[in-house]
Amino acid sequence: MWPDLISLCALTWTGVAIDRIWGEPRRWHPLVGFGRIAQQLERALNPDYRTAGSRGVVWPRLLGVVAWAGMVLLPTALAAYLLLNLPWQLAWLLHALLLWFALGARSLEEHIRPIAAALLAGDLAESRRLTARIVSRDLTQADTPAVARAAIESALENGNDAIFGALFWFAVAGGPGALAFRLANTLDAMWGYRTPRLLRFGWAAARIDDALNWLPARLTAAAYALCGNARAAWRCWQAQAPAWDSPNAGPVMASGAGSLQVLCGGAAFYHGALEARPPLGEGQPPQAQDVVRALNLVKRAVLLWLVLQSMLTLAVVVITR
Repeated sequence: MWPDLISLCALTWTGVAIDRIWGEPRRWHPLVGFGRIAQQLERALNPDYRTAGSRGVVWPRLLGVVAWAGMVLLPTALAAYLLLNLPWQLAWLLHALLLWFALGARSLEEHIRPIAAALLAGDLAESRRLTARIVSRDLTQADTPAVARAAIESALENGNDAIFGALFWFAVAGGPGALAFRLANTLDAMWGYRTPRLLRFGWAAARIDDALNWLPARLTAAAYALCGNARAAWRCWQAQAPAWDSPNAGPVMASGAGSLQVLCGGAAFYHGALEARPPLGEGQPPQAQDVVRALNLVKRAVLLWLVLQSMLTLAVVVITR
């Protein structure tokens, strides 16, 4: 059974509540198995990525499209089939569980809050270690503002990837929509790098994730603006996001940093090389307490989403009666 508008709103609250209470599974997480299959599939279909010539350009991309379709569309189609054929009680439960599977709000907090705690305690070494688990930049020589900046950027960007993208696609297509988004986002994280091996094979995964995230990212940026300094968020979004490589991370992080009134972005070390990055936000370099503020901003934005969805649902019900 496919949920009506009222049921969809109730299921959204339910999925968010389940994630808040339980978080992600500690053992036997389905994404772990999914990731292993994706890794093996890439190795099987993309063994000779150095092949030259036109075949070396087109063929890996085509195989990447086929692999993406198999990994994302088949599970999504199976979920949709089950939901259309299960009794309504089980269908509703499956919708809620699929949203829980797609969400990562509690996991995000569990990764970011210990960083803030270490920074507040003055334990720079521990904060570097914890932050290095969630970002790819080199933090071995990072000072407190650099670690705080990395944590804030991760919190803001993953607020979209781990929360708002799933909420958006759940609102559009129920449990299968949230499932498809989470799987596509996972493949982008695995295959979407511009390395010699993955540049062509992962092209589809990266481009599709950009497309799926385009509208959710802008809704996330708008939510961040409404939950903080809206004028600064809008100003930074418009001025800084176009300079960012990612079409979706730019608006999200620029708006979030502007809303928080902290200065993020800027140069950072990746794989031993200093990479020049555009600035994000405005104000002073972030400190430990700003990491906590970033988490609270994400939480306020989630609550805003839920309240607005509920108000919209109520308005539609009243108008259509």
